[in-house]
Amino acid sequence: MERFLSTWVASSVALAFAAWLLGSHMDIGEPNETMTNRVLAVVLVGLFFTVISMFVAPVVKLLSLPFIILTLGLALLVINALMLLLVEAISDGFGVHFILDGFWWAVLASIVISIAQAVVRAFLPEGD
Repeated sequence: MERFLSTWVASSVALAFAAWLLGSHMDIGEPNETMTNRVLAVVLVGLFFTVISMFVAPVVKLLSLPFIILTLGLALLVINALMLLLVEAISDGFGVHFILDGFWWAVLASIVISIAQAVVRAFLPEGD
């Protein structure tokens, strides 16, 4: 449980950083909402992202392992971008505002999120 919570926090911070860095190409929460509602949107998108990363992404990566090996790992960029677009679709289904401008912005966002998560996880306690 502690690992899930630390991953959720790291994902939420990384998503907020990526949204700030990419500006209008990645948006979490309506711009005219209160700060509390925007933070809640970031936390919910972070929850969706964590659940997808823990349960769906490993299965997809396992099934596409030959392709990942063939492309020397570059296919992981595509898989991570598709997982981010899946989070966008799930967020939309729950009525949470999370917008990406397209596939290539999702690729860039997944790179930024991966780096930001690594930095944030360095400061969080390790879970079991």
